[in-house]
Amino acid sequence: MFATPAYAQSAGAAAADGGFMAVLINFLPFILIFVLFWFLLIRPQQKRMKAHQAMVAGLKRGDTVVLSNGMVGKVTRVEESEAMVEIAQGVNTTVVRSMIAEVRARTEVAKEAPAAKTAPSKSRSAR
Repeated sequence: MFATPAYAQSAGAAAADGGFMAVLINFLPFILIFVLFWFLLIRPQQKRMKAHQAMVAGLKRGDTVVLSNGMVGKVTRVEESEAMVEIAQGVNTTVVRSMIAEVRARTEVAKEAPAAKTAPSKSRSAR
């Protein structure tokens, strides 16, 4: 029914004789599972996170966005950590930039207006 102490001692000593290779073979399944999780779960999630951060960083006024709750609106103002989104005509709401799920339509970069327009000069030939 119970193992004798001599038998139990000899079985433990036999398992310990394997050395480094025995330990490596015992941990090999855990290492393979970790590598599998890395390539199937962790790495793709990191890529999606970097793409989302780049999208949020490139947000500008006039972009049509989809919020994480499903609302669609147009960005009217962008601040450091928040954005003002117009979800209906005359209805503006402040949202955290990271809660923007998708940018549907990007606007072109706004051209800078000239600083000061000078009055047209009169040419002498026009007299």
